[in-house]
Amino acid sequence: MSHDHDHAHDHDHGAHAHGPGHSHIPAGSSERRLAVAAGLTGAFLIAEVIGGLLAGSLALLADAGHMLTDFAALVLAWFAFRFSRRPPDHRRTYGFDRLQVLVAFANGLALFVIAAVITVEAVRRLFAPVEVMGGWVLVIGILGLLVNVGIYLGLRGGDRNNLNMRGALAHVMGDLLGSAGAIAAGLIIMLTGWSVVDPLISVLVVALILRTAWAVVHDSAHVLLEGAPSSVAPPELKADLQSHVPAVEDVHHVHAWSITEERPMVTLHARVQHDADGDRTVQAIKQRLRDRFGISHATVEIEHDECADEGEEPCLDQQTSPTRH
Repeated sequence: MSHDHDHAHDHDHGAHAHGPGHSHIPAGSSERRLAVAAGLTGAFLIAEVIGGLLAGSLALLADAGHMLTDFAALVLAWFAFRFSRRPPDHRRTYGFDRLQVLVAFANGLALFVIAAVITVEAVRRLFAPVEVMGGWVLVIGILGLLVNVGIYLGLRGGDRNNLNMRGALAHVMGDLLGSAGAIAAGLIIMLTGWSVVDPLISVLVVALILRTAWAVVHDSAHVLLEGAPSSVAPPELKADLQSHVPAVEDVHHVHAWSITEERPMVTLHARVQHDADGDRTVQAIKQRLRDRFGISHATVEIEHDECADEGEEPCLDQQTSPTRH
């Protein structure tokens, strides 16, 4: 039995798909915003550590610990943006874009470590309270809030579909809330003298850190594990192609993943009518993938009879439908 297999590929090395939900903001803009944000975060981090030590405030030191991970995250994200511009080579044919995802994953894990350290110290202080200078806590908290508002507004102008930028925004939002918590702790201590509120507020900061950490680790791990992008559900993709490309009779062996969240990719087999033009059908499939799913890199195998790979791997229809994230 004859098989007519047309293999067609779209190569988009270094380019990002601009389909539904994808940003057209240049990477250079996000890179510059990250550099400015990292500089401001690093400068205030030093001030917050000094203020926390002088005031004896765990809430300030906890927020400083969070800001330390933010500073590292921003610097690494900036580095990843610069490094990812390097062209592909014969050993890394997709280039270096995924370095951004590796950085995001490492930053997320670091947040869990910081959260554990702060929690241990907070529990210790709950059983052995120390004197806290509420005035210092209040002043540093207000300054931190102002700095973090400026950083947050600056980063919002970058590419919010990028995993690194989303992680950076989540970090800074955590700092915003941490500064608000420090202000609350400072006011309560000044009005009531109740120093125990300081470690209690630090526990709240830990909760914010863990929420951020889980989101960053979850999303980056999904990409690293070659999970299907949130905008691409293989069953939906299959049904869409069969409905909108007239020559297509069946779509199977669909595999969807992404290099970064902005670079989704797909491979699939399409069984077409016997009199269908293979090249034109491939073009129509790729155009539909670009228009509907924002996929600019696809590998399409055209078949007229039985699938040549039948028996080698189960078709998607025989597998459990993938969970969308």
